Amino acid sequence: MAAGTVSASAAEEPTREQLLADCESGEGKCTFNSPQIGEPYLANFQQVSDTLYNCSTSDSTKKLSWTQKVGSTDSVGVSITAGGNIMGIVDISVTATYGHTWTRETTESDEQNVTAKPGEVAWISRAQLMRDVSGEWQTHYDSPKWDHYFWFVPDTISSPAENGTGGKNSAVVVRSRPMTTAEKDSCESAGKKVFAKQG
Repeated sequence: MAAGTVSASAAEEPTREQLLADCESGEGKCTFNSPQIGEPYLANFQQVSDTLYNCSTSDSTKKLSWTQKVGSTDSVGVSITAGGNIMGIVDISVTATYGHTWTRETTESDEQNVTAKPGEVAWISRAQLMRDVSGEWQTHYDSPKWDHYFWFVPDTISSPAENGTGGKNSAVVVRSRPMTTAEKDSCESAGKKVFAKQG
């Protein structure tokens, strides 16, 4: 048997996407070897609510609802579907090594009061607590593919972590900024003093 390692420069070798596709489909018999869990960290903040526009001359407070769904991605940013073979293999590997399962995706929702000062827009942003697991995919074929029975590719899976992991939590903040001239013109032409809209 021969073993190969993915190299972007060799045309006769598979891409990492092809190998992981074979892992997902089951054509390749795959394992995720030597998983190493990294420290939890906050992802970038993302707007998760509607935007509150205040064209009035006084502060305005409204209750806005927010929702954020966060899934898993691999080291090149490709989304990994929960319930698929890839995440199932990672779960098995992490459980065998660390004794607990791996979170695949999460959806969080809530609502809170948001205050916008006169001439400002305000919204809710959230940063999901994340955690990475790094390892090496081993793909085994019953018959040689790309002239090898085995192929190996390193990968890092980023997934949401539960609040309290490593003593850290996801963060929710209210943010605001002055309206642009176009936004002021838009809300005034609509005949509204205070309103919220998506985005």
